[in-house]
Amino acid sequence: MNEPVRSVGADVPSRALQPAGATTAMPGTKESSTYVIALSAVAALGGFLFGFDSGVINGTVDALAHAFGTRAATTGFAVASVLLGCAVGAFVAATVADRYGRRPTMLLNAVLFLISAVATGLAASAGAFIVARLGGGLAIGAASVLAPMYIAEVAPSHMRGRLASLQQMAIVCGLFAAFLSNDVIARVAGGASATLWLGLPAWRWMFWMEAVPSIAFLAGVCLIPESPRFLVAHGRLNDARRVFARIGGDADALVRQVERSLRGEQRPRFSDLIVQGTNRLDPVVWIGIGLAVFQQLVGINIIFYYGEVLWKAAGATEQWALRINLLTGLVNILATIPAIALIDRAGRKPLLLVGSAGMAVTLAVVAAVFATAAVGPDGHPLLGHAAAVTGLAAANLYVIAFAISWGPVMWVLLGEMFPNRMRGAALALSGATNWVANFAITVTFLPLQNAVGLGGAYGFYALAAMCSLPFVWGLVRETRGKTLEQM
Repeated sequence: MNEPVRSVGADVPSRALQPAGATTAMPGTKESSTYVIALSAVAALGGFLFGFDSGVINGTVDALAHAFGTRAATTGFAVASVLLGCAVGAFVAATVADRYGRRPTMLLNAVLFLISAVATGLAASAGAFIVARLGGGLAIGAASVLAPMYIAEVAPSHMRGRLASLQQMAIVCGLFAAFLSNDVIARVAGGASATLWLGLPAWRWMFWMEAVPSIAFLAGVCLIPESPRFLVAHGRLNDARRVFARIGGDADALVRQVERSLRGEQRPRFSDLIVQGTNRLDPVVWIGIGLAVFQQLVGINIIFYYGEVLWKAAGATEQWALRINLLTGLVNILATIPAIALIDRAGRKPLLLVGSAGMAVTLAVVAAVFATAAVGPDGHPLLGHAAAVTGLAAANLYVIAFAISWGPVMWVLLGEMFPNRMRGAALALSGATNWVANFAITVTFLPLQNAVGLGGAYGFYALAAMCSLPFVWGLVRETRGKTLEQM
């Protein structure tokens, strides 16, 4: 498993000379920058599918429970089953990409997304649905590693934070696209369980819509080159020079730099994460694991996976619940834009601190709204107009606080904070931990809601956000402006 997030141009002088006979643009020119952005955008389509596949379940939960006759715990597992596949996909993707290449692995990933989309919509039982979602989870988990890996290996260091953040922008755009698609299909059919085209229920078509971006991702990956760092590592130096020449700069110098960085480099092992002479994990690995877990403990994916259930429980109709999802998805996109602009200026740690504080306050307000609401005969809270507006506003402010901080910053930090000798193994462990935590939070939401109500559930997420503040303040170090070799 190679280091999946090394920036191959990190230490090359910006005024490096072009190789003899080169006709491509110098680094930093509009042509080379546009090419790098185009490559990154294609890789980030995997993130779009990551978001779409994660968000499409929102709007189908009640329909699935009705179609398969499942109870809360089983429905929760069906929703969360994708995350088990995510953990496995994130864990093995770097190893597969190191052996066979970033581009072939992304092609396989696009095919997995396509198969999962078709199979999920065809599922005739909860078991078949869970198996299909597990396949989609493998693709999502792999995409969460492959896109940042490829982007970091083609991006110059001065653009690395912003280009790596394209992944998060693609994820939130995918989420919004899934919410929009679900809303349109439900509106045309008259509900997620209603019959639509070919006499099939609307929820099946919601999953089949994912086939469209899957095909686009497959076509896009066919057009991009292999990562130049992979090419150098496997002795394909002339191919690497051609890619570097398109990116911009002295292709020969860039190839020599990568060759020097690879000398003496061994395939990362999990034993590299242990402090020498002890049986303890290196402290920086624990910090990475902590970041990965806290990002999920604040409950952000409850909004994205169970938004329809949440707002229907608060008294909204199915159509209005789906429209609120659309609003949340749009807010998520708009809030990610300043995060991309600020991450290389304000730094990673300040954004995390602001985000933690904002989430703690807004989650506490959401918890208070639901905890103080009257309870109807069906056990659902009854919100008055003022309480409903307050809860909706607080929920969207919470999404803003997450989107400008923990959403993009956690993944950027995990790609940067580990020393070279352990980066691949530490990123694999932290990424898999993030997905396991996501699974735990997601699968427990419906039973938790039934046990302590929405107020108790959101009180737990607010407490997690408060605990993340001292964690970041005391343990996380700033990585802005440092090359990967300086970490």
